[in-house]
Amino acid sequence: MPCRPLDLRKAARAVTDLLDALGVDRAAESLAETPARVARAYAELLTPEPFEATTFPNDEGYDELVVVRAIPFSSLCEHHLLPFAGVAHVGYLPGDRLLGLSKLARVVTHFSRRLQVQERLTTQVADWLVDTLHPKGVGVVLEAEHACMSLRGVRASGSVTLTSALAGLVRFDERTRAEFFSLVGCRP
Repeated sequence: MPCRPLDLRKAARAVTDLLDALGVDRAAESLAETPARVARAYAELLTPEPFEATTFPNDEGYDELVVVRAIPFSSLCEHHLLPFAGVAHVGYLPGDRLLGLSKLARVVTHFSRRLQVQERLTTQVADWLVDTLHPKGVGVVLEAEHACMSLRGVRASGSVTLTSALAGLVRFDERTRAEFFSLVGCRP
């Protein structure tokens, strides 16, 4: 997805136009700064946070799953510009390198800071781990509630969407896959 420079003034004008088009009376003092606030909020939500992948040699030959569960995340649905939020469960089966544990959370945040669909977000996290670490296996499960489903349309408040992306032994070895799903609290 190509990125262009942010233009907060143009975004604020667009919010003003949207409020006018929706018939909102912007004369109230409490709405005076709303267009600028909305522009800043969307800029924050759509700006990926850069990070460096800190890896370490797997000198001891650790060969069991490394899993971080319940990483909180939020993103914006590219179809409605409404948020979806939940938790990510991310794991990998190390090869020659180990990843700093905080980077598992940072990669989720990095890819969530853009217009997204949950399915793509799930595979982007998994693909990044495969490309960066070359591990023996990767597993990613995202659980999220989508405001586009809970606040409008079907209004299925409380419904949770689960997506998964598996690679290497986590995908193809039945025991490893079952262990990963057990560790993250999902039944295979």
